Amino acid sequence: MTEPKQKLRPLPAFIFMTRWLQLPLYLGLILAQCVYVFHFWVELKDLIGAALGSDAALQHILQAVAVPNAPMPTKLNETTIMLVVLGLIDVVMISNLLVMVIIGGYETFISRMNLDSHPDQPEWLSHVNASVLKTKLAMAIIGISSIHLLKTFINASIYDEKTLLAQTGIHVVFLLSALAISYTDRITTVTHNESH
Repeated sequence: MTEPKQKLRPLPAFIFMTRWLQLPLYLGLILAQCVYVFHFWVELKDLIGAALGSDAALQHILQAVAVPNAPMPTKLNETTIMLVVLGLIDVVMISNLLVMVIIGGYETFISRMNLDSHPDQPEWLSHVNASVLKTKLAMAIIGISSIHLLKTFINASIYDEKTLLAQTGIHVVFLLSALAISYTDRITTVTHNESH
């Protein structure tokens, strides 16, 4: 026999209800996702247009990948294509990060989505909690940082040594932070399992 649900007192009920104040934040992230989708299609359309010989698309692509203080190429070459594609991959990874934050954050902090029987439920959502979400976010940030570092190394001759070292150092800090988050999560999980 199930126990009857205990009704919350007014103050705890009000405090618990304030979690819905986060909803506009997640809706705002959905709008940001729409902006990224639009940006992706604009860049892809220009890349295809430049490959097919459109001068306007080529100029837009060249300006998009131009590095300050570097001579701008005059035609579509392998490096330019690679930089544009890396930019597209960057948009996709940031979009994935947004999806994780929107769905995982809503599920963790606002309300259950009850997607257990949905065939498209993300695999990671079944065991999502704040700790798992932090680890997944850290891994996504490392992926995004890797793309930016690769873009810098493709144009390494243009950057000074200090900039290259700074960007590499920031990337290493992201890696160490992700390892620390994962290690802390593992210690917490092991300690929690041993206490039960």
